[in-house]
Amino acid sequence: MHGVGPASYHCGMDLADHPLATAEYLVVDCETNGRAGAACELTEVGAVLVGGGELHERWSSLVTVRAPLTRRIQRYTGITQAMVDGAPAPQAVLQQLAARMDGRVLVAHNAPFDRRALAQGFREAGLRWPDPPVLCTVALARRFAPLQTRRGLAVLAGGLGIDVEQSHRALPDAETCARILCALLPRLMGSVETVGEAVALLRPVRRRPRKVRAGRTVGGLPGVAGTPPPGLAELPDEPGVYIFRNAAGQPLYVGKSVAVRSRARAHFQPSAPPEAWTGQAASVEARACGSELGALVLECREIKRLRPPGNVRLKHDDPYVFLRCRLDIPFPVLEVAREPASGHAVTIGPLAGHRAAVELMEQLNSLFGLRHCGRGLPRREHPSAYGQMGRCLSPCLQDLDPNLYRTRLDAALDLFCEDGDGGAALLEHVAMEMEEAAAAQHYERAAWLRRRRERLKVLCRRLAEATGTLRATHARPSLVIAPHPRGTAPGDAFWLVGGRLVDWCRASSEEELERRSAAALVRAAGRRAAHVPAEEVDELRIVATWLASHEHEVRELAPLNAAVA
Repeated sequence: MHGVGPASYHCGMDLADHPLATAEYLVVDCETNGRAGAACELTEVGAVLVGGGELHERWSSLVTVRAPLTRRIQRYTGITQAMVDGAPAPQAVLQQLAARMDGRVLVAHNAPFDRRALAQGFREAGLRWPDPPVLCTVALARRFAPLQTRRGLAVLAGGLGIDVEQSHRALPDAETCARILCALLPRLMGSVETVGEAVALLRPVRRRPRKVRAGRTVGGLPGVAGTPPPGLAELPDEPGVYIFRNAAGQPLYVGKSVAVRSRARAHFQPSAPPEAWTGQAASVEARACGSELGALVLECREIKRLRPPGNVRLKHDDPYVFLRCRLDIPFPVLEVAREPASGHAVTIGPLAGHRAAVELMEQLNSLFGLRHCGRGLPRREHPSAYGQMGRCLSPCLQDLDPNLYRTRLDAALDLFCEDGDGGAALLEHVAMEMEEAAAAQHYERAAWLRRRRERLKVLCRRLAEATGTLRATHARPSLVIAPHPRGTAPGDAFWLVGGRLVDWCRASSEEELERRSAAALVRAAGRRAAHVPAEEVDELRIVATWLASHEHEVRELAPLNAAVA
């Protein structure tokens, strides 16, 4: 690299003691194949040199991969299979990166991920990991830009006045991250002076383990891993769930993995984060599955059944949301939420992006005259602003025929409950409304609808980025076959009917799949709505979001009863 003087000052001097003001920073970004654990491979690496508060030389390279890229990750990053097929080998790329890292501070956005991916790449390429000091711009923003509560790369850059022209490619993301570093570095230097002090200041603070209910036991001293219980070597190296128990047989912790034996052992490695239950683990048992999805579903069920003290509440770290409508309230409303709806409801999704989902909801409300307020129905003497503009039927005036409102609501929901793509059906509906307005010489409304249609094209394409279509979760009964992660054994078969997971087993013979399909269809609900028990909502979300982000086989089943609920 050029533009900054050589890093000769590091000779004989610990980089941790070097002043922040004169240090050199290598800002990196990694794109991967989207897989977890040992299956994660680098597809592209980008780096930008920062010194003296300015950006200097840029460098990037694609990286060849062993396993084929999924269609999802190719759409997400824009890196195609053909691009990586002709790319340099990981060893050659990482050798170049190692030379650039020498004597510099490594910086990344969500640095633990990039550091882990790079360290794994170095190890698999037979190279020594340089182990430089690392700064994370997410942690930097959390401390020195606290009003920026959303810290995604593009959102954070926008909040700091930094323009973002391209995302999800290594070099453009590294440049954006470098500009964020330059914006926040003066604030960091106002608190600490050296690189080592900065690393210590931004180090994540570990939360205390939650309190354990009476009758349960926890591990030994904080920060000390317990002695591995017997039986770890006999666990299957397959997808599944493992359960640690204490000497009294009480469940301590439930975990899942695509490789149960390796993951269960990892809890007792010296590098593992301290966990309160490990000191009491006396035995371990496992249940194997045929797929990652099977392990996720089984883990959810076992945690709810056993309620082990070592498990915290299930968390979702993906960007998916749902557009849902509960039909058990007067004048039902559309709402956007992280969870599907329980009870008698229609749930559309999963959708890729909260803001876009909210905009789609507002567009549907205006197009069909639905309520814009929350579930509570306020009593008004005069129409709301939306009612005055003709974009709401104003049930809050207490004089609206419920049947008229329900007809409008059903017309909106049916777009997503019928066969095909709900986004395409919505665009076709708006086009018909536009033609009718033009034929009636209502040219202002026709122009308004044309603008709406152009915007809806963008929204529908963005929201269906993962699944390809916008559809209610109960729209079509289907048999989903989730593959085994390594393809060495049969996967799992899941039957989704009426918005619920009604059956699940290891994928076996075609005769068995047909028999179970017929039995599952007996439980089929109507097309327009589903009834999901509250205790199955977590399970439904796990299945829906996994299907949206992983390769799988889908066989749509003809419903036995397609009557409208």
